[in-house]
Amino acid sequence: MRDGEEMSLPAFARRILPPFAGLPLGPFLTLSLRSLARRRPQIFERLGEHRHARYLIDPTDLPFAFCVVPDSTSAVVRVVFRSAETPSDVAIRGPILLLLGVLEGTLDGDALFFHRAISVTGKTEAVVALRNAIEDAELRPSDLLGLTGALGRFADAGILGGLDVARRVATTATPTRREVEI
Repeated sequence: MRDGEEMSLPAFARRILPPFAGLPLGPFLTLSLRSLARRRPQIFERLGEHRHARYLIDPTDLPFAFCVVPDSTSAVVRVVFRSAETPSDVAIRGPILLLLGVLEGTLDGDALFFHRAISVTGKTEAVVALRNAIEDAELRPSDLLGLTGALGRFADAGILGGLDVARRVATTATPTRREVEI
């Protein structure tokens, strides 16, 4: 897979996700982020003054976005409808699979930005602080879930394997009816 390659969710997946589907994620992600802050406070210290910033993470292929304030053990994640104007200090937009790839460290956020696969607006210094904190942390899904040992390894393998399958499905070209007729 090339950095910058379009990796939107397939159309059928986008159609079946109603806008309210993400609402339960807000409280779950808030608890996960706060738990991570208790276990690994250095990640949040690395953000400095930018831990109070409002980061709008806007997966362009989902009907909802996330407003994140990574303020250590007071962190908050709100799920917001894409149609709503959400005040933020910085907005990061792109397909969900690319954004997750940046978070897990398999994709280069700088390369995706320069190839215009993701966009960033607002306080650039806040984005740089977030990128540096994420890269230094080398987070795995089990870190966010608070899982260790065999259960953590199982969660990592399942989640990362699922993301890999989703990326392959998203990048597999399905011929259109017109291409088949030609």
